[in-house]
Amino acid sequence: MPALKLTKRNVDAIQPAQGSAPDFYYDPDLAGFGVRVTSTGSKSWVVEYRPHGGGRAVTKRRVTLGKVGALTPDQARRAAAEMLAQVRLGADPATEKTERRKSLTVGDLLALFDEQYVATMVKPGTAVSHRIALGELRRAHGGVKAEALSRAQVASLHARMADRPYAANRAAAVWGKVFTWGASRGLVPEGHNPTKGLQKYREQGRERFLTSDELARLGTALADGETVGLPYEVDEAKPNAKHAAKPENRRVMLDPFAVGAIRLLILTGARLREILDAKWSEVDMERGVIFLSDSKTGRKPIYLSAAAQEVLASLPRIEGNPHIIAGAKEGAPRADLKKPWAAVCRAAGLKGVRIHDLRHSFASFGAGASLGLPIIGKLLGHTQAATTARYAHLDADPLRRAVDTIGATIAAAMEGNKGGDVVPLRKSGGNK
Repeated sequence: MPALKLTKRNVDAIQPAQGSAPDFYYDPDLAGFGVRVTSTGSKSWVVEYRPHGGGRAVTKRRVTLGKVGALTPDQARRAAAEMLAQVRLGADPATEKTERRKSLTVGDLLALFDEQYVATMVKPGTAVSHRIALGELRRAHGGVKAEALSRAQVASLHARMADRPYAANRAAAVWGKVFTWGASRGLVPEGHNPTKGLQKYREQGRERFLTSDELARLGTALADGETVGLPYEVDEAKPNAKHAAKPENRRVMLDPFAVGAIRLLILTGARLREILDAKWSEVDMERGVIFLSDSKTGRKPIYLSAAAQEVLASLPRIEGNPHIIAGAKEGAPRADLKKPWAAVCRAAGLKGVRIHDLRHSFASFGAGASLGLPIIGKLLGHTQAATTARYAHLDADPLRRAVDTIGATIAAAMEGNKGGDVVPLRKSGGNK
């Protein structure tokens, strides 16, 4: 058993095992603390010990602490020291781990993942979608033992979501993350991931771009919503319908913060939570920028056009609430825009348009104006050029100018060189 000081540099330098059996390296300063390396190069922290009082007649036991990378050397060393201290007090971590695995259900694993990973490591917006996916798996297989959940069971659940391909694929990705996380903490056997090999559904592009006419209708609906109100419908079949206002009086005013938020979304191309969570302290009106301290992609500037600055200037500031889009709760931002957005879409006749499509529309107008994908990507806060590339087909102006030029030249040639010069093609060979 080779001895090796288990620092990050030394562990990173370890080569994959040469044979089918893994190699083990043990730290000379903490007996029993080691790293396992497989032929594929996978590395995991381990603790090896003999149960207290068993003597040399008792076979040594080994416990995996987690993957190298998931735990730093210092974290793994501390965990190993704590486990070895428990062994000296009479504990048997390997046996306890086996028993815990056998009793752990899928529901238990999901609850731990939610509590220890989603609640602490994931941004609020992403956490919502994660919990929806966790709920799907919990309802279907929550009572199954976690280490017994099969690929067939997961595939069956995935198949039942075939009518929602995007949601099904995102859910499967979250389920896979649950089992990878569980294995890194010894909650399920290493390598047990029932989502492995699951085929994804084909997804159709979901981008929806508003036309100039639709934007005009959107603007009218927003203006009506903050001045005369938007019409709403009443189910005449319900008993209390007779107490409703007359049809011509059925209008509801929109919250100025909701209207302001929608306008800022279309004028900046920002994400929903970026606008709802933005604070007045992050606004630099002189430079025309909102410097977000945190977003989906980290720190990010949102650039403000003159129109966007005008929207900001029109919004009232609520004492004690630092957020630009103030919510009903004291000091909190608005939770969402579901109801006002639905009302605006009805009034504007916008079917199937999501809030996120305002971001796509912002990008589409930039691409159509031939501003260039790098500039659009920076405005949207994309960290990878490939993310912005989806808008490349909208940059039609250069192509339109090119086809007009080519078409005019060909037409002139066909009409006997009227309106343009034609350069004849040279023949190959001796005639030049």
